[in-house]
Amino acid sequence: MPWGRGTLVTRPGGGGGGTVPEPEPPEFSSRNLPFYHAPVLLAEVIDLLRPAPGKLFFDGTLGGGGHSEALLQHGARVVAMDQDANALKHATERLKPFAAQFCALRGNFRRFPQIVEETGVSGFDGMLVDIGVSSHQLDDAIRGFSFMRDGPLDLRMDTDAPRSATDIVNQAEEAELVRIFFEYGEEPNARRIARAILKARASRPIKTTLQLAEIVSAASPKRGKRHPATLVFQALRIAVNDELAALHDFLAAAPRWLKPGGRLAVISFHSLEDRIVKQTLQHLSAPFIDRPEWPEARKNPDCLLKLITRKPVQANPEEIELNPRARSAVLRVAERLPS
Repeated sequence: MPWGRGTLVTRPGGGGGGTVPEPEPPEFSSRNLPFYHAPVLLAEVIDLLRPAPGKLFFDGTLGGGGHSEALLQHGARVVAMDQDANALKHATERLKPFAAQFCALRGNFRRFPQIVEETGVSGFDGMLVDIGVSSHQLDDAIRGFSFMRDGPLDLRMDTDAPRSATDIVNQAEEAELVRIFFEYGEEPNARRIARAILKARASRPIKTTLQLAEIVSAASPKRGKRHPATLVFQALRIAVNDELAALHDFLAAAPRWLKPGGRLAVISFHSLEDRIVKQTLQHLSAPFIDRPEWPEARKNPDCLLKLITRKPVQANPEEIELNPRARSAVLRVAERLPS
C-alpha cells in the first residue's frame, strides 16, 4: 500500500480553508505548546491499537496531537485529520520530529474517505476518533464552548462553518429550540428554556456565552452540582457541528478502510455518542440478524468486525485525578475480520 503522494496534504477547501506549515525538525517540549491537550485513555488506546513500525494509522480527531504522538513514538505512521485549523497548526508544530511518518489533513472526519483518498492511502492498520472537545477549545473564551468565562456564542469546531450557536439561538423557532435541547441535551426543561430565549431575544440579540447562561439559569432550577446551562450548551454544540450525524457517517465508512486484523477505536464522552457507537459496533459484529417477522435468523451482510471490548473501557482513578475531564470518557474497540 502506498504511503501517499506527500508527507503533508493541505486542503484549502476540505474543511473551511487554510494551510498547515510544512514540518521541520524541532528542539522544544510539546507540553509547553499553547495547544497542548492531555489525551484521555492514552495507555488503553495504545494497548488496544498495538502500534508498531510498518503500521499505518488514522487519527480522525487530531486535536492537540497527543494520541498521534504516542502512535508515532511506537514507530507507526499516522494520517491525521481535524476540522479545526488552529489544532492542525499547533499539532503539526508539536509533531515536527515525526515529519517523515506524519501526514496532516483538514476536514471533518465524516468525510475522511474522500479526503484521505487524495493522499493515495487505501487502508489502515488502525483508526481512532476521540470525539470530545479539547481542553484548549474549552479554555479559549473566543470559541464559546464554555460559559465559565464570557465570550462570543460560537461553538463551531470549524471556525469557517457557516452557522454558529448565535445563529441558532437568535433565529430558530421555539419548536426547533425545544427539539435541539431535548434531543441533543436530554434537557427536561427544554420548553421552558426555549420560551425564555425567545422572550429575551425579542429585546436584544443573545450574543455571548454568559448572556445565554444567565437566561437558562433564570428559567431552569439548578440540579445538584451541575450548572443549569450545561445540557443546553452541549445540545447547541452538537447541533452546530452536526456531531451525531458525523459520527454515524464515520462509523458507516470506517470498517471498510481497515485491513484484516486492523482495529477501530472510538472515544466518546456522553451517552448519546456512546449509544451510537455501541449499537453500530454490535450490528457490525453480529454474524446473524433476526426479526420477529422472519421464520429464522439470516446472515448479516454487514458483519465486518468482531468486538474487542465487550464492556466499555473507562479512565482509572489516577487518570481522573490528573485530568478530571477524563471522567466521562468511554472507549470501545472492534477489529476487522479476515477477508
